[in-house]
Amino acid sequence: MFSKQSQFLRALLIVFLVLLLQIPTAMLGNVANDRQKLRAEAVSEITTKWGASQNIVGPKLYVPYNKRVTTGEGDKQFTKTESKYAVFLPEQLDITGELKTEIRKRSIFEVPVYTSDLNLQGSFERPNLANWGAADPKDVQWDQAELVIEISDAHALNVKAEAAWANKPLEFEAGKGRYGNQNVDPNQYDAYSGQLIAASSGITAKLNGKMVGEKFDFTIPLRLQGSERLTFAPLGKETNVKVAANWGDPSFQGKWLPADSTIESDRFEANWTVQAIGRNFGQSWSGDSPVSDATIRESLFGVDLITPVDTYRMSQRSLKYNFLFLLLTFVTFWLFEITSKLRVHPLQYLLVGAAMTMFYLLQLALSEHIGFDLAYLASSAAVVVMIMSYSIAVLRAKSRGLVVGLMEAGLYGYLYFVLASQSYSLLIGSFGLFGFLAVAMFFTRDMDWLEPSAPKPPKAPKPPVMTNPPAPQQPLPPSDAQG
Repeated sequence: MFSKQSQFLRALLIVFLVLLLQIPTAMLGNVANDRQKLRAEAVSEITTKWGASQNIVGPKLYVPYNKRVTTGEGDKQFTKTESKYAVFLPEQLDITGELKTEIRKRSIFEVPVYTSDLNLQGSFERPNLANWGAADPKDVQWDQAELVIEISDAHALNVKAEAAWANKPLEFEAGKGRYGNQNVDPNQYDAYSGQLIAASSGITAKLNGKMVGEKFDFTIPLRLQGSERLTFAPLGKETNVKVAANWGDPSFQGKWLPADSTIESDRFEANWTVQAIGRNFGQSWSGDSPVSDATIRESLFGVDLITPVDTYRMSQRSLKYNFLFLLLTFVTFWLFEITSKLRVHPLQYLLVGAAMTMFYLLQLALSEHIGFDLAYLASSAAVVVMIMSYSIAVLRAKSRGLVVGLMEAGLYGYLYFVLASQSYSLLIGSFGLFGFLAVAMFFTRDMDWLEPSAPKPPKAPKPPVMTNPPAPQQPLPPSDAQG
């Protein structure tokens, strides 16, 4: 059906070589994953000592009470007392903070960390527990009330002495108190990464003798160390958060973006205003039907102190284009074979493909030291020069090698544009694939896929050219001929 030298079989061989080169490509993906895990270990080592990503959930007011339950009928009717508690959230919550950031290193890996001076201000109204079964005011144990602030990593926390509740000094102790650890979900997952996380720690203040009055203002200054992320829970009926930091690459996270923000090259400032009506939980609940930690965690908002480019994520994304780039390069060589009557050995195809695959390893290795942009430029330039030089020798013409080099430069420039424009990468990639397919169809539109191309007719030899032709012989004069 097909000749041994048919272009169809040649095309199948090229596709096979491209598929074969996906083996080292997959191995490079594993290398990127291993390096990312190594970085995660370095980050964990730093954050364990300095302070992890911090989530601030609080303050929450826990008030215990006795609930009287009557059971039975007639003479067998009796009343028993059950110990319960209810949770109340502030009417107003204002948080202001200034973050001082710095870079900490472990080996070649860097982690942004911060020290934050936060001030939590607001007010609580005197709780009404009649709705929870404490109809008799004597059933409410005001002297056992606790104020709890949950913090992801409390070992990096320092509460200043100026903390106050209803104009009275407020002293905190470690832990989430008597009631804060009840009904804790043991399987908590991070809202952004989806990974299982440990239960949060916290601090507690006993409010014995401080629950007098109808309104309770509070001021709680905190100094908190953390890394990479700082988020808050919108527990107030109105929650206002204002954060500033000497960091020029913030990433705002959560269900609420800042109402306004200012981002400069080395600093940002952001302000959030969140109303309770937009949350998925109310201002109070009982211990019998608590709001889960997961529900509150879903409402977190704040800021990530991210580096501008995640080199490992970029490497993983760029590897996805290796199949396309190999195919386009090999097709170019194949077209030169057809039009110039050359033969490129399969091993030469593999060497070109190996050089293109090395690009991703060079990019990954260099980006850990000089950043993604410079690493991409250096790696792509090295690979383009190598392939162009090799193509000149294989294709036996400088013009053909130059065409291959320019195409490789265009491909790597296109890839950088796709990686840099993450929001439009699908659109750019789709148009790029369409364009490449159109070019391939144009150059192969008249190809005979069943038989090899007809050889060029041999050129007719040119007649030899004599530089000095002999002079024509002159005839003898008649007189000389007669004699």
